[in-house]
Amino acid sequence: MTTISPILLTRFALGAIAILLVGSLVVIYLNLAFDPGDPWHVPTYVVSLLGKYLAFALLALSIDLVWGFGGVLTLGHGAFFALGGYAMGMYLMRQIGDRGVYGNPLLPDFMVFLNWDGLPWYWHGFDMFWFAALMVVLVPGLLAFVFGWLAFRSRVTGVYLSIITQAMTFALMLAFFRNEMGFGGNNGLTDFKDILGFSIQARETRAALFFATALALCLGLLLAIWLVRSRFGQALVAVRDAEARARFIGYRVEHYKLIIWTVSAAMAGVAGALYVPQVGIINPGEFAPANSIEAVIWVAVGGRGTLVGSIVGAVLVNFGKTYFTGAFPELWLFVLGALFVVVTVLLPRGIMGPFFGLIDRRRQRKLIAEQQESAARASAEREAGVDPDDTAMARGGAAE
Repeated sequence: MTTISPILLTRFALGAIAILLVGSLVVIYLNLAFDPGDPWHVPTYVVSLLGKYLAFALLALSIDLVWGFGGVLTLGHGAFFALGGYAMGMYLMRQIGDRGVYGNPLLPDFMVFLNWDGLPWYWHGFDMFWFAALMVVLVPGLLAFVFGWLAFRSRVTGVYLSIITQAMTFALMLAFFRNEMGFGGNNGLTDFKDILGFSIQARETRAALFFATALALCLGLLLAIWLVRSRFGQALVAVRDAEARARFIGYRVEHYKLIIWTVSAAMAGVAGALYVPQVGIINPGEFAPANSIEAVIWVAVGGRGTLVGSIVGAVLVNFGKTYFTGAFPELWLFVLGALFVVVTVLLPRGIMGPFFGLIDRRRQRKLIAEQQESAARASAEREAGVDPDDTAMARGGAAE
């Protein structure tokens, strides 16, 4: 796999961050400053829809980190996304209090309906936002750490690891479907009222959630750039490209994979937590293996190992999904499959790959031209009887 220069990745990432911040502020201004009848008004449902796209983009970015730079093809990142979503959903359910259908101040409606006597132990603490926010990161991160420690230590790689990740998310889906688990069973968690004391339906709250998602995506990009440009990131790419050689010269390959795998899972959990209040529901369907596979397609379409490409892929594919499932619902799966085949055959580096390739080739041509110019100048100076080293020292002195 071709590695893109970290400097080039940074420039694209900084550009994407600027676009995200400015674009999100413009959308919020158009939503809040104009009345619904005004042609400049951006409807609140569009703000929430864009917020959902950005949450998916953060999930895609987390997959790109572990797949694009760690070489670990995960087909189960939807599990970490859903766990983060459930942690946020539990907090939102505790905020309902006695405003539920059954008016129970302690138990969520589904527990009253199922004749539960009291709140399960693992629901305690979720009435506090800080605790829920901690669990959003901790629960997916801990599961990923244990799973990764067992898998990477046993040197499970390639397609076998991908299948195991898919088995993990499938097992979690079956578990969360059970009413005995205490997570709402088939219906999941819904009917949210407030978040941090603000009505979740108010358009100001929706705008704040949208901006929080954009901000989280920017922070995720900064974290990804920092990791990729560090010595850790360079070693990680070496592990991806030549695992056996990296292991032979002394790198603890499993440690590098475990760290990026755990960080990526925690990032996916944050994406899930930002997704839930904007769509208003979390249920076991989010664990479905198809969701994880679809997220991998977003990254492949945008460009694996490009960071920004994963964001572009997630937004474009989900925009297409919104359009096709509304206008031509029977065609969507065919379009998605065709898109994946076309990108794999014609654009193996994704949509963003040609852009990175073009800039990289220009940079290389410029470098070669500079080297040729320098060689020609040195040759001319030798023919004139001037020592090139003296000339270089004179140029250095003049520059000082």
